[in-house]
Amino acid sequence: MTDVSSRPVTERGLAVELSDLTRVYGSVRALDGLTLHLAPGELVCLLGPSGCGKTTALRILAGLDHPTSGTVSVGGRDLTRVPANKRDMGMVFQAYSLFPHMTVLDNVAFGLKLRGRDAAARRSRAGDMLDLVGLGQHADRYAHQLSGGQQQRVALARALAVEPSVLLLDEPLSALDAKVRVQLRDEIRRVQIEVGTTTLFVTHDQEEALAVADRVGVMNAGRLEQLAPPAELYSAPATQFVGEFVGLSNRIPAHVDGSTASVLGQQVPVLPGSATGAGQALVRPESVSVTADAAGQATVTTVMFLGPLSRVTCGLPDGTSVVAQLASSEALDLQPGDQVTLGIAPSPVLVVA
Repeated sequence: MTDVSSRPVTERGLAVELSDLTRVYGSVRALDGLTLHLAPGELVCLLGPSGCGKTTALRILAGLDHPTSGTVSVGGRDLTRVPANKRDMGMVFQAYSLFPHMTVLDNVAFGLKLRGRDAAARRSRAGDMLDLVGLGQHADRYAHQLSGGQQQRVALARALAVEPSVLLLDEPLSALDAKVRVQLRDEIRRVQIEVGTTTLFVTHDQEEALAVADRVGVMNAGRLEQLAPPAELYSAPATQFVGEFVGLSNRIPAHVDGSTASVLGQQVPVLPGSATGAGQALVRPESVSVTADAAGQATVTTVMFLGPLSRVTCGLPDGTSVVAQLASSEALDLQPGDQVTLGIAPSPVLVVA
């Protein structure tokens, strides 16, 4: 993932500070002391289950909602009580919300018209933004003549046309089919890096968050459980919730003694925050090895072919089910009922009580 600190900061990239935000709706505490910093030009994804507070945080930054307590600042300016139309934010929602009676070019130029830019300047800027998202040749079309992915590109171009200080993306890809979603998420990342706008991206899609973000924040019950670069978040979860929510994890019996744990008969290092004594290690499927062995400690229960990868599920004598993710070429000879020996990579694991 691109290191935001190594990229030149454009004049559009401003720091964002959410400080100790709370938001209470009756008896529901949607945000519970959220503090989040976005560096200039950085793309941060907030990830979490429905109701975790991620969209509330975005709406408060946009000015569409107000915190019960806490502050919002952009570029050092306190915006906590500034109305949404004075915040200089660009937003892209799940719904494309294009004007059906306007051409693509006019849709993109609409925000510039509201800001009093003359017609020539509007057309020039809108044309540049359409070129940026690869739709320059569709400037004279209408929304109904575009695919869903193309419409969302127009929405992105419209948000960027006004040169916002911050770009806010609220589940912008969830209405698209899987293949288009992957293409457009890569396009959003390319455009964001090229333009350099500080961006907050809210999603419930783990793959999406890990693929595009400089850092990912995992939220749970209004709190930020962990904020880290994608690789760190995946390989070194700080809490049990993060370890189980992000990606797939096995729960394998373990015993911690000092800085190491015994898992499947092997000694592996433990991550900070691990339980002591008896517990369960959270182990990624790709960290599990499977070796055919008539005297092995596990029995293959299912083999699932997934193209280049295969997912092999094995049962231990105590009833524990362990999933391994192998190259399909390594799983060709494995069949349900086979005895196997399981091992794990010597990378650190989080052990929970």
